[in-house]
Amino acid sequence: MMAKVFDFPIYNAPTQEKMVALTFDIGWGKTVANPVLDILQRKRVAHATFFLAAPWVLKNPATARRIKRMGYEIGSHGYLHLPYSLHTNTWIEAQVKQAEQVIFQVIGIHTELIRTPYGNLNLRVVKKLHQMGYNVVKWRIDSWDWKNQGVRRIVNRVLTRVHPGDIILLHASDSAKQTAAALPYIIDGLRARGYRLVTVSTIIRRMQQPAPSARPT
Repeated sequence: MMAKVFDFPIYNAPTQEKMVALTFDIGWGKTVANPVLDILQRKRVAHATFFLAAPWVLKNPATARRIKRMGYEIGSHGYLHLPYSLHTNTWIEAQVKQAEQVIFQVIGIHTELIRTPYGNLNLRVVKKLHQMGYNVVKWRIDSWDWKNQGVRRIVNRVLTRVHPGDIILLHASDSAKQTAAALPYIIDGLRARGYRLVTVSTIIRRMQQPAPSARPT
C-alpha cells in the first residue's frame, strides 16, 4: 500500500540513484504481450509495471494472470480508450470503477496506479483521479515504440535520454510491433549504464523520502 497519493502526475523521481521504471501499456491484441513477457523472464527482470485496459484483460485473462504470476506491478489503463479530458467527471468515475471491477474479478488486484488512455489529462482529470485514490502516472521518456520507426530508434530514444528516477513508456499492444525486438537491447543498455530496474511504486516511494539535508558549513 502506498503511503501517499500525489495530486499531480508522476513523471520521475528526483534522485541521483540509478533507478528507472520500465512501464508497458496494453490496450489490445494477442501477439505482443507474451513475447514481451518472455523477454523479461529471459533477462531476469524482476520488476516492471503494466497498465492494463479492462477490455484487454477480459479478452486475454490468461496473459493478464501471467503478468501477475510473474510478480509484476499492475495498474489501470481504464476501460474505453478515449481521452478523459473530453469527458465529465461522472463519465471518468464510471470508466475507472468499471475497469477496477474487471481487473479485480479477473486477476484479484485492487489498482492504485492509473495511466489514462493516450496519457491524456488536465488538472480537472488529475484532481478527480486523485479523489478516487489513484496516483496518476505519466512518463519522462516515451520510447516511441508505437510509431514503429525501427528497433534502433526505439533503443536510442531510451538510452540517450535516460536519467536517474525516470519512468519509461513502452507498449505491449499489437500496434507496437517492434517492442519485443527492442526490449533486450534496452534492458542490456540500461544495466550496462548501471541502472536498476524498479516498479513505479518504488519511484513513488523514493519521491516520498525527504531530500538529503545540506551538509553544515
